[in-house]
Amino acid sequence: MVTIIRKELADYFTSIRCFILFLLVFLVGAAGLYAAWQGIRSNPGDSSFVFLRLFTSEGTAIPALISLLALIVPIIGITLGFDAINSERTGGTLSRLLAQPIYRDSVINGKFLAGMVTLAIMVASVVGIVGGYGLRMIGVPPTAEEIIRLFLYVVFTIIYGAFWMAIAVLFSVVFRRVATSLMSSVAVWLFFGFFYTLMIVPAVAKSVDLMILLRRFSPNTLFEEATTVLLLPQWRGSGLFAVGEGDISFMLPNALSLGQSILVVWPQLVSLIALSIICFAISYILFMRQEVRST
Repeated sequence: MVTIIRKELADYFTSIRCFILFLLVFLVGAAGLYAAWQGIRSNPGDSSFVFLRLFTSEGTAIPALISLLALIVPIIGITLGFDAINSERTGGTLSRLLAQPIYRDSVINGKFLAGMVTLAIMVASVVGIVGGYGLRMIGVPPTAEEIIRLFLYVVFTIIYGAFWMAIAVLFSVVFRRVATSLMSSVAVWLFFGFFYTLMIVPAVAKSVDLMILLRRFSPNTLFEEATTVLLLPQWRGSGLFAVGEGDISFMLPNALSLGQSILVVWPQLVSLIALSIICFAISYILFMRQEVRST
C-alpha cells in the first residue's frame, strides 16, 4: 500500500489539477487574511482570543477564513476523489495494476490515504500562512489554548474534506464515466449545502428545535457548528446550544473553556468520522466485489 500512496502522491503533486487547487487555496488564504485585517482594524477593542480572530473576522465584502474554507474544502475533497477508480478503469491501467503483486484493497486504500495527505497539506498550508502573516500583522502571539483550538480546527477540516472525498470515491466506484461521478458528487454537495439547509428544512420545520434537529443531518451544519465553537468560544447561538433567543439573553457572556468546547463539539466530530467511514466502507465493499477485466 505504501507504493500506491507514493505513486498517487507523485501523480497529485505533478498534475495541473493539484497546482490549480494549491493556487485556489492560497488565494482563499490571502482573501481570509485581508478580511481579518479589515475586521480587526474596524474593531480593535476586542482583546479576547485575538489570534483566533485572524480566522473568524469578516471584512467589509469578504467572508471570514472559516467561511471560505467551509466552501472550498468540499470542492478539494471532490476533486481529489471523483476519478480515483473509474479513470484507472477507463484508461485500462487498473487491470495492469492489479496484475502486479499488489492486493486489491491496497489500491483503494492507498488512493484514499494519498488524497487525505494531499488535503491535509493544503489545509495546514493555508492555516500556517494566515497564522504566520497574521502574527506579524497583530503582533500578539497565540496562547496555548488558541494553538490547541486551531489544531482541533485543522483536524475537523481534514475530516470534513475526507467525507466529501469518500463520497467522490464512492461515485467513482459506482459509475464508470468520470463525468457522471463528478456531477453526482457535486449534486450531493449542492443538495446539502444549499437546497436542504436553505429550502427544505425551513419549509418542513415548524419550530426552532425541529429546524436545529433537521439541519444536523447535513454534514455542512455539523462542520459549521464544530468550527464555530472551537474558534468562537464566546459565541452564543441557538443553533449550537438548542436554546431560545430569550434564554440567550440571560446567559453569561463568558467564553467556553477548552474542555467545555471539546465536549460540545464531540458529537459533531464522531458524526463526521462515522459518515466518512460509512461512505468509504461502501465504496471499499463495492470495489472488492467488482470484476476487473483487461479489456
